[in-house]
Amino acid sequence: MRAQGGRGIGLDLSHRQLQHSRRLDEVTGLAVPSVRGTATALPFRDASFDAVFSSFGALQFVADLDDAVAEVARVLRPGGRFAFSITHPTRWMFPDDPGDEGLVASQSYWDRRPYVEVDEASGAVSYVEHHRTLGDWVAVLAAHGFRLTTLLEPEWPEGHERVWGGWSAVRGRLTPGTAVIGCDLG
Repeated sequence: MRAQGGRGIGLDLSHRQLQHSRRLDEVTGLAVPSVRGTATALPFRDASFDAVFSSFGALQFVADLDDAVAEVARVLRPGGRFAFSITHPTRWMFPDDPGDEGLVASQSYWDRRPYVEVDEASGAVSYVEHHRTLGDWVAVLAAHGFRLTTLLEPEWPEGHERVWGGWSAVRGRLTPGTAVIGCDLG
């Protein structure tokens, strides 16, 4: 967006991610201002943006999605665009196995318990990702005045053989791994 003359601001909760952003600024020669903040309390004034984007960002990791979507609606100007990508909700039905074992549904699509990882050494929670159905996403967007305009479920690219966690060509050829949602504010 910045390369095309637009103005943008990056946001992340993680200081380390913001450091990485600054390194990318140096490498590309294209500075993108960034701030530290949380999706449930955006550090911006009301109606200050034409568009908000999140690529596999905070939305899946926020326990109170309603608060995060309310914040996006607050900072968008009327008619503003909200576009984001998430892990496709059907992913939660399958075990985290990139092989044939990962093709057998092992839990209900409607099981909304979060996925939690605990550090073995400390016993502390190290990772939490919240599952929502496509219907959950549509309902929370509509409740905050958004009109859904786009729902993309990209197919696995032909010839792509990379394995990432539970995703591989074995699974990717049969079920989507990503959902991309676009919507406009009232």
